Amino acid sequence: MKKKLLALLCAAATLLALSGCGAKNNSSKELVLYTWEEMFPQEVLDGFTQKTGIKIVYSNFDYDETMLEKLTQAKGGDYDVIIADDYIIEQAVQAGLVGELDKSIIDNYSNINPRYQGQFYDPEDKYTVPYGCGIPLIVYDPSVVDFEIKGYNDLWNPALKDSVAITANYRVINGITLLSMGKSMNEEDLDVIAKAGEKLIALAPNIRLIQDDNTQDALLNGEAKAAFLYTSQVTQVMSENPNLKVVYPEEGLGYGIMAAFVPVNAPNAKAANEFLRYLLEPEISKACMEYIGYVNTTGAADSIVDPSLVAPENAGTGEFIMNVSETANDAYNKNWIAFKAACGQ
Repeated sequence: MKKKLLALLCAAATLLALSGCGAKNNSSKELVLYTWEEMFPQEVLDGFTQKTGIKIVYSNFDYDETMLEKLTQAKGGDYDVIIADDYIIEQAVQAGLVGELDKSIIDNYSNINPRYQGQFYDPEDKYTVPYGCGIPLIVYDPSVVDFEIKGYNDLWNPALKDSVAITANYRVINGITLLSMGKSMNEEDLDVIAKAGEKLIALAPNIRLIQDDNTQDALLNGEAKAAFLYTSQVTQVMSENPNLKVVYPEEGLGYGIMAAFVPVNAPNAKAANEFLRYLLEPEISKACMEYIGYVNTTGAADSIVDPSLVAPENAGTGEFIMNVSETANDAYNKNWIAFKAACGQ
């Protein structure tokens, strides 16, 4: 009787092991991807699974700060690949939450355009693979604007009264105001920041709309004559109305890079590095960038991706918005609150 019971228990244990019940999933066959919603066409994710047999579990966050909080709580674990904005990655690296890339697996790292390597958040290219660049730009309707818009300063032109739509990122809007003054987007001088605040207030009469989502719709429906838009919004609005005009502001550009990294205690770091290698394949990069509408950072894909997603070499100078001191950040917030109040928003 005991032998029969033992045999039954062993058989049950074998079935549990084979089915995966009562045990953790085989981590070598699963990759947890953590980023914003709708960052990948489904066929790209499915293609990786078909190629490697590794299932992708797609988990989402709304804000970079939420990601960093959860990654901190997990002590650099729980997730295999995270895609986030440059400034928050710098903080994650400084906190020891990011692991070094395995370039013996990512043997196509050189596919990355050098323009997007060696940046402030990863100066030695040890931790990240760029996944698209954002370059917010001005777009306007030349059929209703009777002068040529060349840069940020033109947004203050009285002819644009109550007809400019802008995105709602306080650092970006402070930043382009500083660029219009010949200053850095990452200014730390409180007096200079205060002057930028005064100039922002002067822009208020021209502001029709301040919002992050679907800002381009204000141009398409005629509510706005000009708009300052995120890259994906520029791509979308130009696809719907190619008669609009895109402006690379003469005062300089503000760049932002989304990048992928492997947390220091990723459950499946090998699969994570394989996924990053996969993203750098030209056809895969093309599919991803044309899906999300961001500037392509994989130089090996420049010749096949939609030309509108390749930043022109003569696009001008620019800088990245970086982390600033708490005092400076508070001053930027103060400017933003006063500006929105002046706009009645």
